[in-house]
Amino acid sequence: MVGYNGTCINKTQMHVFKALRAIIARFPFIILGIDSDNGSEFINGIMLRYCIKNEITFTRSRPYRKNDSCFVEQKNYSVVRRAVGYSRHNTKEELDILNKLYIYLDHYTNYFQPVVKLVSKTRTGSKVTKRYDRAKTPFRRVLESKFIDDKIKARLKVQYDILNPVDLKRKISKLQDKLTKLAVLKNKVRKDTVVYGEAYGYITG
Repeated sequence: MVGYNGTCINKTQMHVFKALRAIIARFPFIILGIDSDNGSEFINGIMLRYCIKNEITFTRSRPYRKNDSCFVEQKNYSVVRRAVGYSRHNTKEELDILNKLYIYLDHYTNYFQPVVKLVSKTRTGSKVTKRYDRAKTPFRRVLESKFIDDKIKARLKVQYDILNPVDLKRKISKLQDKLTKLAVLKNKVRKDTVVYGEAYGYITG
């Protein structure tokens, strides 16, 4: 599947671990490995103990080598940024909306958004030719995989049968509108506060 998303109020290890547990609970497969960057929100005792207890291979990317996580970075734009933009959402209300939005977004992306995969890349002089396979949804790719257990495929089929892409898109758009309105209101309050402080600064200064 393309990915499952979640968010937390800040980057402390407790909040990041809580968000990770919530994502894992929704993930349809058994987690065999976790590969993170080098931030202390991931590289800590809580994560290490969790991985040891659950027999999960825990690795990290090399410092200053973003290409080690190139597929994650790519989906960070094509899935997350295109859905929620670049505004700073840091309130409890925004956090709750984001977590609801990500559930609908994960379903919409994994079950109804076809993607292509790179099959080959050849270079002739300065010209690079890339060839891609036929576009399929991540859900269809899972069904065609011989490495996925039939019981997991059956559960995914049940989930697929009850989903409606139009309804998902409607719910996503509604939550996106809420996020935008909250961000605009928050920026307005911030600007008004700055203007007020500058205008009456002489009273407290």
